[in-house]
Amino acid sequence: MPGTIKAVIFDMDGVLINSEPLWRRAMIKGFGENGLHLTEDDCRKTTGQRLIEVIHFWLKQSQMSPQLASKIEHDIVRDLIEMIQKEGSEMKGVKKLLDTCVEKKLKIGLATSSSVEILDAVLSKLQISKYFEAILSAQNLKYGKPHPEVFINCATILGIETQHCLVIEDSINGIIAAKAAQMRVIAVPDIEHKKVPQFVIADYVCHDLIEAKNTIEKLIQ
Repeated sequence: MPGTIKAVIFDMDGVLINSEPLWRRAMIKGFGENGLHLTEDDCRKTTGQRLIEVIHFWLKQSQMSPQLASKIEHDIVRDLIEMIQKEGSEMKGVKKLLDTCVEKKLKIGLATSSSVEILDAVLSKLQISKYFEAILSAQNLKYGKPHPEVFINCATILGIETQHCLVIEDSINGIIAAKAAQMRVIAVPDIEHKKVPQFVIADYVCHDLIEAKNTIEKLIQ
C-alpha cells in the first residue's frame, strides 16, 4: 500500500494557470516567424516537455538548422510571458485546493518543465508564491519530464520521501515522471484530452481541481 500523503506537488502549466492555449499560440507564432509552421495538434504532441527539447525536436523533424533554437526559444518565451501578463488566468479551484493543503498541514511544492523566467511570470500573475515550500524548474536540470528528476528533487527540498508525495498533473509526460518517482498522481486533463487512454496510468483522474480537492480530503481522512 502507498504511504501516507505528506506533500502535494503541483505541475504549473494547465494545473495552476490556464496557459496551454497561450503556449500553443506562442509556439505557432515563434516557430512560424522562423520558417517552421506548426499546427495546434503539433503543439499538443510535446505537452509537458521542456521548451528547448520541443524546439530541437521540431527542428530535427523539419531538417532545419539547430542554430535556430536559441532565437526561437527567445521569441516564444517573450511572447508567452506577454500573454501571461495580459491574459493569464488561474485554473478553477486553485486557491481552494491550495488552502485545503495548508489546512491539512500538507507540504506544498511546485515542479514545472517551464523556465524560471516563465515560472516567475506565472507566480507574479497569480500571486500564489506564499503557498509553496519548494519551487523548482526543470530548466537547468540534466533531464526534463518524463524523467522523474524534477519531482524527486522537489520532494528532497520538501524533506518528504517520494512515496509520501501526491502529484497533480495534466500531461502524460508529467504523469509518467511522477509515477517513475514512485509518487501517486491525480491527473486533471483538459477537456480535449479527457478521453486519452494513457491517463489510465494515473492513480486518480479528476474533472477539475475542485474534484481533486475532494479526492485529497478523502485520501487523508
